[in-house]
Amino acid sequence: MSAPSGAVAGPDGRLRCPWGLSAEDYVPYHDTEWGRPLHGDDELFERLCLEAFQSGLSWLTILRRREGFRTAFKGFSIPAVAAFTEADAERLLGDTSIIRNRAKIEASIANARIAAELGAGELDALIWSYAPDPAQRPAPRTLADVPATTPESTALSKDLKKRGFRFVGPTTAYALMQACGLVDDHLVDCVARGARA
Repeated sequence: MSAPSGAVAGPDGRLRCPWGLSAEDYVPYHDTEWGRPLHGDDELFERLCLEAFQSGLSWLTILRRREGFRTAFKGFSIPAVAAFTEADAERLLGDTSIIRNRAKIEASIANARIAAELGAGELDALIWSYAPDPAQRPAPRTLADVPATTPESTALSKDLKKRGFRFVGPTTAYALMQACGLVDDHLVDCVARGARA
């Protein structure tokens, strides 16, 4: 039997996106965080880094290590990470509380240095400038209606890459847009659909 593609009822009887019930850790993330508008340079930098680390892995793997990442990367403070040295990169490679991938660690540090050159609020404004008009996006009925990339995520990816950011392909950019509420890809019958606050 194939996995459900429409909203499914959880233990509390409320309908959710199927992935939101696929692991216990996902339920609070799905219900209170994913798809809700997120602002702030450091906050968006964190998500940009975590989406890059997620590339090729399950988001659950990242979610379960998020506190470890936050500790290792000094709360994803852009100035703090931008000041990381080669010794910090080596320290991170030995940190079992995160995903120890040299290319992704080095990309996170390099991305912080680029972000640090932007003015206050510029990273936030840059990312949010690619949010599509919600009126032009019908609510997905099933998981098959949720794209992996969009013209907006492709444009955001190109803009970030042009500025020197790494690990920001169109799929990663779209995952960022979904997670940070630039788009609402909760299924039409999902309890979290439209919960924008």
